[in-house]
Amino acid sequence: MNSVGVLVALMSVVILAFILMSNHVHFVIYGTREEAIAFVNELKRRHSRYLTVKYGRVKSLKRNALDIRMISLEDEGPERAIAYVQMNSVAANICLHSTQYAWGTGNVFFNPSQGAGKKVSSFSDRALIRMLHSKIPVPGDWLISDDGYILPSSYVDIDYVHNLYRTPKRMDFFLKTSSKARLRLETSEDKMPSFRDQIILSALPDLCRTLYGKKEFSELEEGQKTEVLRQLRYRFSSNVHQLARVTGMSYEAAAKMLDTH
Repeated sequence: MNSVGVLVALMSVVILAFILMSNHVHFVIYGTREEAIAFVNELKRRHSRYLTVKYGRVKSLKRNALDIRMISLEDEGPERAIAYVQMNSVAANICLHSTQYAWGTGNVFFNPSQGAGKKVSSFSDRALIRMLHSKIPVPGDWLISDDGYILPSSYVDIDYVHNLYRTPKRMDFFLKTSSKARLRLETSEDKMPSFRDQIILSALPDLCRTLYGKKEFSELEEGQKTEVLRQLRYRFSSNVHQLARVTGMSYEAAAKMLDTH
């Protein structure tokens, strides 16, 4: 969370919405393709360094896939893109409404009660470096939450998004009719995942080691990946969408593996 804010201060990138999930992230950025690539690559570099220091082994995110799609400013393209991003946590069965998910812009828009936090200027330089894992200066009027992260309301272009949707009711319409929301509504209760993504993610390395002596899912051969997918589906009652999320595969690839074996 703090890396996002720090990079906004460093690169002057304009963020309209974002969400950080356990195994992927989404950003809606107003700018050029080159600016978007530079921002995400720097975020990956900084997070790789953080993981290396935290866990004591090199963890590079260079090979993690980067999918950039240009959004048309016509035909309600930005409205639909932002709603898609906001609804990721709901589609993943983490919360009932996007405003309940803290790791992104879920509760930023049309929220008159937001803003609780301490100004950056109220912290010492040493405290900020320890908290933000960075020496890059950020604006003193930005707010830091009680959990120690820069509130997205400090650096997300809220006015642009409000002008885009115009009213809370119109934004709620896009949230409820987004492709992520339709997926949740169209999925019958007996096919809904029984476990949160985090539970399966914590079990995945152990399953790979037990079955094939490998540390990570990415180290497995195709046939081995298929068997792990089948085991996860059986043990955790997972659907294909959840299996794709926790393994980092595309929905099409995961579905093909399960359908052809």
